[in-house]
Formats: sequence, structure tokens, C-alpha cells
Amino acid sequence: MISAPLSVTDALDSHRPGDDRERADVGRLRALLASADDPWHRSLPLHVTASAVIVDPAGGRFLLRWHKRHGSWLLVGGHGDPGESDPLGVALREGLEETGLGDLAPWPWARLAHVVVVPVPAAGDEPAHEHADLRFVLATGTPEGIRPEHPGAELRWLAPDEADGLVAEENVRETLSRVRPLLNGRPVSRT
Repeated sequence: MISAPLSVTDALDSHRPGDDRERADVGRLRALLASADDPWHRSLPLHVTASAVIVDPAGGRFLLRWHKRHGSWLLVGGHGDPGESDPLGVALREGLEETGLGDLAPWPWARLAHVVVVPVPAAGDEPAHEHADLRFVLATGTPEGIRPEHPGAELRWLAPDEADGLVAEENVRETLSRVRPLLNGRPVSRT
């Protein structure tokens, strides 16, 4: 259970980037935080989003969502609503909205798993832009309770090897690779 909202800065301060690319992305995010009144505002060419790897610890599976705009299987998550600034809270809300799972909780800790800046293609009146995505791990004890947000947003439970074969985005595969040891019962250092 989470006792207090988490700020983006707090989340970053307790996170250790896993490689040089992530260090660079965290640097870009810190620069955004220093320069923007509201780093979540969708009008910014780079803005904050939050997402989650949803896991079924008992079944050793990941839940992925089909995103029509990207034409690929991705994590659940998205933009903060006006007034939201807690990235974990955004990931939890988006997880509930996109999957129908009402028991989602941070697993095994309430810390970032990955920070990545991802390009988003233009669509309609919205220009191409980037998301500074803060990624968490959320677990459910009721995996059979998934309910897609709408008919075009298919959800699939996948074993790690199946997910690796289905995911086209390298950054999503990297996030899943960081969570995979947890599903295998191997501890991961989180200092």
C-alpha cells in the first residue's frame, strides 16, 4: 500500500538507471522537470507519461495490450489527467481503466522499473512528439478478470518467451527483461 503520492522527482531519486541510454533519458527528463511548469502537459514536445508491466506472479505471465495507433503490443499506461502528478498513481489508474483489474498493486516494490523516452508518431491534428515514460510493475491476483477498455484494445496474458516473440518495440522488450527475473523468483538488486 502507498502512504503518500510520489512525485516524478522522488521516483527518479530512488531509481538507478540500468544503462547509458536510460541515464541519458533520465537526464532529458530531469531537464524537462527543471524547465516546465507542468511536465505532464500534452502540448509539450516531450512530456511525462506513466505505464506499467502488469504481471500475474502466480502464473509467471505478463499482460500486454494491443495499441492500434502504434500497430504493436505495448504496456498499459498513458497520460496524467489534469491535476495528476503522481506517476505511480497514473500507472495504477491507467492500468485499471485499460484492463478492468481492480486489485492492481505495485509489485514487488513501489519503485520505477525503467525510464525511457519514446517517440510517438503524428496522428490527426496531433504532431509527432515524445513521451518520457516512467514504468512500474503492477501485479494482480485475479488475472481472469481482465476486461479490455474497448474492442480494439485486445489484452493478452503471455509467458515471458511468448511476449519476447510478440513485442516489436525494443524499449518494451528491455522493460520486460528487467521484470522477467522477478517472475522467475530471482531477486533483483534495487539499491
